[in-house]
Amino acid sequence: MDAVWVPLLLSLKVAGWATALNAVLGVAAAYALARWRSPARDVVDAVLTLPLVLPPTVLGYYLLVLVGRRGVFGEWLGKLGIELVFTWQGAVLASTIVAFPLVLKSARAAFDGVDHQLENAARVLGVPEAGIFFRVTLPLAARGIVAGVLLAFARALGEFGATLMIAGNLPGRTQTLSVAIYEAVQAGDDNTANLLVLVTSVTCIVLLVVAGRLVPATARNPAEIYERGRLRRTRPVQ
Repeated sequence: MDAVWVPLLLSLKVAGWATALNAVLGVAAAYALARWRSPARDVVDAVLTLPLVLPPTVLGYYLLVLVGRRGVFGEWLGKLGIELVFTWQGAVLASTIVAFPLVLKSARAAFDGVDHQLENAARVLGVPEAGIFFRVTLPLAARGIVAGVLLAFARALGEFGATLMIAGNLPGRTQTLSVAIYEAVQAGDDNTANLLVLVTSVTCIVLLVVAGRLVPATARNPAEIYERGRLRRTRPVQ
């Protein structure tokens, strides 16, 4: 069972870290793009969405060029004692980049759908910009954000190409579920491959069921949020 549990736990660990990073970076980038008014916005959005359409091997190559031992930033990171190649941290980096556009696109669409009249009402009541984001904008966009985060977790859980190129295939260290399945198939170990595929499929099904239950629960009507007094807890400026 170690052939199953070890890569499964490592995959969950990598996907969890990647999702946590994307929940912060993706939401921040999505909010900035949704509120930024510039002709360059579409170009920036296209660049940030690029990992969604590029082959994973191309992303893996870019990562090697950037953070490899002889990469653009690799030598500098090495002097700081940071090693990403053939480590689980490298797998986290690869999964984060691959899954980032899913959070970005979902969160941006959610922010674009927020009623600006509610934000303006909060400004009239004297709520600071940070308070408007956390009390009004973020709760209203929660449904899209949660959907994007869950999709990003599923994508990070199944990442293969970029992870294999930068993290390698070291059992117990960098061998995730998808890489373990590939190795089992190459070795002709059908029993292990079938078991790993079954575990992966069940995990994804459970994830999708949870996503289907959580996403509607996070959705709230804007009028409901307003009526429940999220804005009333802040006193107007005298």
